Amino acid sequence: MKVVITDRTFEDYEIEKEVLEPLGCELVVVDYTNEDDLIEAAKNADGLLNALAPVSDRVIQSIPELKVISRYGIGVDTIDIPAATERSIRVANVPDYCIEEVSDHALALIMAFKRKIVQLNNNVKNYYTWSVFDETPIRRSSSEKIGLISFGNIARVTATKLKAVGFEVLAYDPYCSQETAEEFGVRLVSKDELLHESDIISVHAPLTKETKHIISDDELDAMKATAVLINTGRGPIIEEKALIKALQNNQIAGAALDVIENEPISGDNPLAHMDNVVLTPHAAFYSEESVHELKKKTALNVYDVLQGKNPNYWVNKKV
Repeated sequence: MKVVITDRTFEDYEIEKEVLEPLGCELVVVDYTNEDDLIEAAKNADGLLNALAPVSDRVIQSIPELKVISRYGIGVDTIDIPAATERSIRVANVPDYCIEEVSDHALALIMAFKRKIVQLNNNVKNYYTWSVFDETPIRRSSSEKIGLISFGNIARVTATKLKAVGFEVLAYDPYCSQETAEEFGVRLVSKDELLHESDIISVHAPLTKETKHIISDDELDAMKATAVLINTGRGPIIEEKALIKALQNNQIAGAALDVIENEPISGDNPLAHMDNVVLTPHAAFYSEESVHELKKKTALNVYDVLQGKNPNYWVNKKV
């Protein structure tokens, strides 16, 4: 049997080899450059381990023996799921590997902006300014509202941490029940209410057709001029051109982004040169422990299918 890693993301793949070794699998790692090279390397593959390379309908149709595609991560927007489902190929992900890490990262970005840590650090180091009053006002956490867009597993853990700090937490999620919101002490509101009321908005939605550009011109216009936008979800959830325009026109106070619409960032992207923007390089998922868990669970999804079972984290259950 043959398993192909569609794009090299990690330094080594010893964990995957250890998981798949009992099946006698040949493990092939592709340095992805284009679709044709992937198709050639994945010829006769039984399984794919996928990170960032697009697994399109054409790729899927070109691998007749393919039985399973397992994604390193929560989102599955890199995979043409309808095409896989049509060919009875199981698609799997790992939805629970970095909940602590992403919620910590979101909290860190929120608190860095809230307490103006980056600005104060720069003032001290660049201008030897030993005063907080250049960066006022700074408000007490218990006086501010944070709005969460989507209220899945990561947002729920984030909400618990935010409430412990003292924030009032709102959430917009059309798929979340009132009972769940009440369980976490969160006020469930409409998108319009969240945009108008929140001092900080934190995006936690998966990328789907309905969430792409869910934050655009109208939504940014509706936000407070003093509001800050945080994104640890997916870059294209926010329309980047609209965000840049809003920041340049001082429609909102700032943004802290772990993800952007087109990654990696280019040198001519205005976001990279704005003092009121904090950027991290799609790092929210990372800890030594989360990566070990991710690699093992991604490989186990493939192992299970090649053993004739369903994957533990099965996405397209219509197969």
